[in-house]
Amino acid sequence: MFITQAGRSYPLGACLETHGINFSLYSKSAQSVTLLLFDELNSRTPSERIVLDRHKNRTDNYWHIFVEGLGVGTLYGFQVEGPYDLEKGLRFDASKVLCDPYAKEIRFPNNYSRQLYSEYGKSTEHCALKSVVLERRHFDWQGTKPIHRPLADTIIYEMHIGGFTRHPSSGVTENKRGTYAGVIEKIPYLKKLGVTAVELMPVAQFDPSDAAQGKTNYWGYCPIGFFAPHSQYSSNQKLGGPFDEFRLMVRELHAAGIEVIVDVVFNHTSEGNENGPTLSLRGLQNDTYYILEQSDQRYYSNYSGCGNTCNTNNSVMRRMIRDVLTFWVTQMHVDGFRFDLASVLMRDSQGHVLNDPPLLWSIDSDPILAGTKIIAEAWDAGGLYQVGKFVGDRWNEWNGMFRDDVRAFLRGDNHRVGRFASRLLGSPDLYYEDHRTPHRSINFVTAHDGFTLRDLVSYNHKHNEANGENNRDGDNHNLSFNFGVEGPTKNRQVRQIRERQVKNFFTIMLMSLGTPMINMGDEIGRTQWGNNNTYCQDTPQNWLDWSLVKQNAGLLRFVQKLIEFRFLTPALDQYIHHPLSSILNDSQIKWHGVKANQPDWSEDSHTIALSYNLPYREENLYLAVNAYWEPLDFELPELKAGKHWRQVINTALAPPDDIYSYQNAKCVESDIVRLAPRSVLVLIASKSLEMPQEA
Repeated sequence: MFITQAGRSYPLGACLETHGINFSLYSKSAQSVTLLLFDELNSRTPSERIVLDRHKNRTDNYWHIFVEGLGVGTLYGFQVEGPYDLEKGLRFDASKVLCDPYAKEIRFPNNYSRQLYSEYGKSTEHCALKSVVLERRHFDWQGTKPIHRPLADTIIYEMHIGGFTRHPSSGVTENKRGTYAGVIEKIPYLKKLGVTAVELMPVAQFDPSDAAQGKTNYWGYCPIGFFAPHSQYSSNQKLGGPFDEFRLMVRELHAAGIEVIVDVVFNHTSEGNENGPTLSLRGLQNDTYYILEQSDQRYYSNYSGCGNTCNTNNSVMRRMIRDVLTFWVTQMHVDGFRFDLASVLMRDSQGHVLNDPPLLWSIDSDPILAGTKIIAEAWDAGGLYQVGKFVGDRWNEWNGMFRDDVRAFLRGDNHRVGRFASRLLGSPDLYYEDHRTPHRSINFVTAHDGFTLRDLVSYNHKHNEANGENNRDGDNHNLSFNFGVEGPTKNRQVRQIRERQVKNFFTIMLMSLGTPMINMGDEIGRTQWGNNNTYCQDTPQNWLDWSLVKQNAGLLRFVQKLIEFRFLTPALDQYIHHPLSSILNDSQIKWHGVKANQPDWSEDSHTIALSYNLPYREENLYLAVNAYWEPLDFELPELKAGKHWRQVINTALAPPDDIYSYQNAKCVESDIVRLAPRSVLVLIASKSLEMPQEA
């Protein structure tokens, strides 16, 4: 029997103090709350049941209690009794052991059953998820801090913690494969590649069994606990191990100069639709945390495409989200966030779109978050598409138009040359106004959701049969092209043109204005065997096969040199804080076609070239794209006396001639250059590269 006191309503969650623990949670309509304590993770019954007194242990809508004698490692959960009134949107179920929304660690017992959590009135005490009390103890950051690197100097690498090192070929210590610790062992690879930030797919605790037909939730886009690092990604399975191992990974990445951006999912949770499990928020105050259908509150509005939609602009949910972000910045030292389906965060409690959503503006102006990178996936599953229009002064956006227009133009589609040209220059059709910098655009060709870059040039159609949904899942609009053969082939010509097209995509992405993002493994030709929706595949189909490093060494070298070139050359991105309008005006951009100063803007054009110069560097750059299926001759623009065009990149050439280092750029002898079919050329002219004139 424990000695208890009334406790306090703040802070929320389980707060360790000198003589015990203060517990607090929000539940406006609860009639009673019971705190359950467990001796072990696999305990089938709680060791203690402490019923909170609704008069003594409640302040307004907060239930709280202080329990003396408890310490670090305490395992706990809550049972909350209240009305099960579907017409009012209330779904209390006192038979369920609920997770603390503010828990810093959540653990799964061996006999955890998602099915039991989904059945009303069925007890889950014997298979309960356990929240864990952790101490906010000192961590030796060894002097490392969040880096605050400008987006102008940022190259993002989207990564799945598990898939990055889980493959046996990774060379990572066996018990560290697929973990935070495994990433640490691969930091030298990331450093050599040249990326400056990793964008981690969800690392907040999720339910691996949250997938249909016995599959595995691999991607993790269905959170249970927003504060808790995913425990299955830790090689240290002691209580508190995932918390510390995540911080160790962040510390080592920072020591290597690499920032950490985490993918956060606030638009929905693992509790799903009306048939889903009652794990936490649903059993605490369903109508506060979720947007319900106004015509029938038994059902959930589904703007996420995942069964439910979080009521993010409700004051309670809004405060929790800000608490989550503050926690990951102050306690875990992350450098920024990518917000999944961020347009959901603009909706009110009825699903209507707000002009000035309080949540997004509060994140935008939060002084604790100042200096962090905040990136929106600026659309949702309800049809709200806001690329180029997302609210706020600081929000950056995944530029889905960059992806689609670059794919289409390089594939050879008509009606795309003008849109493609805009993407090269930081999408001025989207970001020219309001003095926005071009770095607001996160430029990507592939991401976790969709084909890998290798598959984009190898398949005309998705092949998602392994997902068990008869190939109905996944996007049908891929803008891909297989060059005559579906999937792998021994045909040398097809393999060569695919390799060239991959280099084309990388060149355009890294030479365009904006912030580039590389999808994990694209730099070495990773394939998912044509599956464009691998959310449920925790298999080699998703894992990074490290044997590709040697097998595709030429492509890896090309990407490394391309990143190096981006940082060493007069990229327009040198203007860190300048608005896009100023950059475009100052750089004296000229458009060309096969003839200098004569661009072809017709609907069936498949060529475009541009040149620009930066007067303060006395440097010029020329980029030409032949997306046509025949070779074409391009006339080069004239230069001032004493300067010569030098070739840095020609994607049609075999390694090592496909890319030269800045200092070794090869002099171009002719005023006309022949571009092979489907190829990209990059030239540079700089006084620093010219030999001194002879006397």
